[in-house]
Amino acid sequence: MPKSLIHPLSDRLHQILAASPVGMVLPAMAQLHLPDWWLAGGAVRNTVWRSRFGRNCALTIKDFDLAFFDAQGNRDQELVAKAILTGHFPDYVFDVKNQASFARWRAGRRPYRSTEDGIADWLHTATAIGVRCNAQGVWHYFTPYDLDDLFNGIIRPTPAHTHNPDAERKAASFLEKCACLQVHSDR
Repeated sequence: MPKSLIHPLSDRLHQILAASPVGMVLPAMAQLHLPDWWLAGGAVRNTVWRSRFGRNCALTIKDFDLAFFDAQGNRDQELVAKAILTGHFPDYVFDVKNQASFARWRAGRRPYRSTEDGIADWLHTATAIGVRCNAQGVWHYFTPYDLDDLFNGIIRPTPAHTHNPDAERKAASFLEKCACLQVHSDR
């Protein structure tokens, strides 16, 4: 179940994302009718950091991470969704992943119980934020670690990744492109 987003920064998050490419692709994602889907990851994080730090931040949207959960799903489901989105937006890259099968293709990872479980396990708190909209265009947010790190430019590993070298390497790559960010290793 999504964490309720009653936060002073939620309106600001909506304004930033709605005015970006996220605002264009989100309704198309909703039309796919994937179960328990969220757009999360760098598209959300980098859009906010670019808005917050401007020209001092060279992080851009590399791809749109569409996560969903279907215990009965298969790889074709991911490929069809990616093909449809790419057909609508040929200049963008889409990474569509069923979180139910994540442990099968990512060695050493535990199985997830939901999309939210998967997103909450992503490397950094500012990356573990999901956004989606329904058929009526109403936006919803999943913010397991709140929005403070995202809006304050803090790179902090999620609890499962506090000593993960991958999280440290990724944090260093963020700093190379956006020196305004701050790395925090504590929770």
